[in-house]
Amino acid sequence: MKAVLQRLVLAAISFSVSSVFAAPPVAPFYESVMQMQPTGKLGQVIKKEQIKTSLKGAQAWKIAYISSDVGERKTIATALIIAPVGPAPQEGRPILAWAHGTTGSAQNCGPSQVIDPTRALNQYFLMDGNSWTDFGIPNGQQFINEGYVVVATDYQGLGGGGKHQYAVAGTNGRDVINSARAASSMTEVGAGKKTVMYGWSQGGGATIAAASLPDYLSQQGTAADNLQYLGFVALAPEDLAAVLPKVPLDEAGATKVMKGFTEANVSNVFLFTHFMMGLWGTQAAYPDLKLTDLLTEEGAKVADQLSSNKCVHVMADSFNYAYGDKYKSLVNPQASNSLAWIKAFVDGSVKPVKPVAPVVIYWGTKDVTVPPVMHELYQKQMCAMGANIGRVQLPGEQTHFATPGVSAPMYLEWVKDRINGKPLENACPKG
Repeated sequence: MKAVLQRLVLAAISFSVSSVFAAPPVAPFYESVMQMQPTGKLGQVIKKEQIKTSLKGAQAWKIAYISSDVGERKTIATALIIAPVGPAPQEGRPILAWAHGTTGSAQNCGPSQVIDPTRALNQYFLMDGNSWTDFGIPNGQQFINEGYVVVATDYQGLGGGGKHQYAVAGTNGRDVINSARAASSMTEVGAGKKTVMYGWSQGGGATIAAASLPDYLSQQGTAADNLQYLGFVALAPEDLAAVLPKVPLDEAGATKVMKGFTEANVSNVFLFTHFMMGLWGTQAAYPDLKLTDLLTEEGAKVADQLSSNKCVHVMADSFNYAYGDKYKSLVNPQASNSLAWIKAFVDGSVKPVKPVAPVVIYWGTKDVTVPPVMHELYQKQMCAMGANIGRVQLPGEQTHFATPGVSAPMYLEWVKDRINGKPLENACPKG
């Protein structure tokens, strides 16, 4: 009887998923942006609205700007811009471009949509967190005090229309680059050309992906050409390509790799939620892929419904409530088209290209969300190309979620040194 009831419940869930669909509500600013077309120069601001900020001596705006994805299709992304009040120096203010960690994949998951979005970083899992999501700007007040402009992208699909290409670092990195162009082009903020990018988790991956896009960074005819990229700060960054240096040659080898990748991401409902969003986001970036290659028909419908409508922590709760310990039943026992999926994962990840400026990575020994081996292999790969990549192990036993707070005083000084032109010794391991 219990098994029968469970099947009826799951059938009802599957019916509701396939027959009821409505995008989550967003504020009027984002609602109007979602109706706009992505036409214009990369980094061009197409809509802006001044907002209140709790930061002292600061002014702030919500903006929408033109970006593009890993397939070079034009997109619209939304963002926050915060700048000091008062006249800017003649050379303009330095730009700090923040790339946030995972918030979800629905249109209402952009951090700029939360009340008081310019405040210090607020994290869901930490004891002093006071929201259902992560939002806010790490070191925002300190950067304003230093006279910097801070721009914080939401990424495409998190308020600007279209499907968010979650964990496709090549797309997310382009959004960070174009956010800096948007900031430099906005006369109200007095930004100059000196630029540093910093990001955490998903945003850490976006940051190191941006660092290895030299042609995109130097592209002319944008809203603000010739930015000076001085450094990249990555907090616990993900880099899938680093752990898949060689793409399998055939479908059998790819299926084996996919099996291991899937098993590593379904051990708990939290990781499983990220896995499902990642598949949904990758399919958005590479439309020839099908979710049913890797998921059951029910799993594909559930992934689409939840990824389109819920932010990450709420999505995890929905999986837990609806499926309990049966959520793995949404994954196909045998994957198909694995080679195409793995090629997409690698293509959308960090390119094996020497970064255009130094990179510093901060990480904790208790990080079980982004395995430290990812950025360890990234450092090894890039250092072999002659890059300057530092990895700083945080003191104590720090988790993934403690990383931004513990590393803040360290990278604040690192950023100041890059902007002031202080020489930097090569931080690659010797020998």
